[in-house]
Amino acid sequence: MQYRFKRTLLAFSIAFTPLIGAVSVQADAIADALSSGKASGDFRLRYETVEQDNALKDAKALTLRSRIGYTTSTISHFSGTLEFEDVRVVGGVDQYSAYPWITDKAYSVIADPQVTEVDQVFIQYKTDAASGRYGRQVIALDNQRFIGHVGWRQDRQTFDAFSAKLTAVENLTVSYAYLFQRNRIFGEEADIHSRDHLLNASYKTAFGTATGYGYLLEEDNASAKSFDTYGVRFNGSAPIGDIKVLYTAEYANQEKTEKGSEKFNADYLLAEAGLSISGITAKLGYEVLGSDNGNYGFSTPLATGHKFNGWADQFLNTPKEGLVDTYASLAGKLAGGKLALIYHEFEADESSDTVQDLGSEVDVIYSRGFGKHYNAGIKYAVYRKGDINTNSDKLWVWVGAKF
Repeated sequence: MQYRFKRTLLAFSIAFTPLIGAVSVQADAIADALSSGKASGDFRLRYETVEQDNALKDAKALTLRSRIGYTTSTISHFSGTLEFEDVRVVGGVDQYSAYPWITDKAYSVIADPQVTEVDQVFIQYKTDAASGRYGRQVIALDNQRFIGHVGWRQDRQTFDAFSAKLTAVENLTVSYAYLFQRNRIFGEEADIHSRDHLLNASYKTAFGTATGYGYLLEEDNASAKSFDTYGVRFNGSAPIGDIKVLYTAEYANQEKTEKGSEKFNADYLLAEAGLSISGITAKLGYEVLGSDNGNYGFSTPLATGHKFNGWADQFLNTPKEGLVDTYASLAGKLAGGKLALIYHEFEADESSDTVQDLGSEVDVIYSRGFGKHYNAGIKYAVYRKGDINTNSDKLWVWVGAKF
């Protein structure tokens, strides 16, 4: 009996020696991946003021956004990322309102609440032909008109999601994401559970990139509010001598439903053309967020809204009459930095007896980098009201560092 036990023990030892060795090697590889990764830091100190012709007091805020992260090196095509984000008021300059973190409701809104949270935490699998992520992550599609990270605000937007991207066919990129939580810019109290499906496919041609998309958004709550949007987009450029011609065209249709409410349907249209010569770029654009007979305006709830329809943020929520934005921009280099000037003229898509003129806005920005890691800028927006909203002036001054 003792002999047979020793023989059995020897057989198990021989059989499991390679496995033990493999586990040891794998453990060493994991340890190397964890220890040989890359740390990152992104810091922005920003002063913002808001002046509006209404009963609210003028607002001002000085906030510091600190983002610190770590990404492991790759092992068997897998890697991991963990990133924290913190937003703090500096020097007691907090005369502003920011839902749900509010210093005083008497002040105008500056959408930068004090928060400390996990900004991103995900596992990634990546090869030359495909990639996938599971966890909290940034997702930004096309020009972020429909899906973006709202990176202008100090607490940016992320999603708890599974996402995948296929690039096996040359010039073709197909991406899909399922979002089960929207982590909004106002901290955890404002996050929304969801059942969102994002599908986007783009193909590069000699003349530009053609894109088709379907974004099926649904809030996972009692309202079950949903926005089903399908669209196509084409943007590109072409050289004519020393001049580069720029062009973009886009169309989308949206159906909005909500439990206990009627359905609405609206269209989106964008046409933009521009010229770039000797470092100066000029553009003309026409964007329509359509209306359903004056009862509902086309909505983009997951967009980087600040990027569109004026930096004064008067149209983050489209009025029920819809919005037509006719704009012109001029941008170029100046004193080692970048200068841009934009003019917007707004009107209703479906005018009523009381709402037709939606005002106008002038935006200007100058920014530049310093060395490899530092940047600074100043930005100003002046909105003058039409039949709705209120006159608004906003100013931002910032410095930043990224490592």
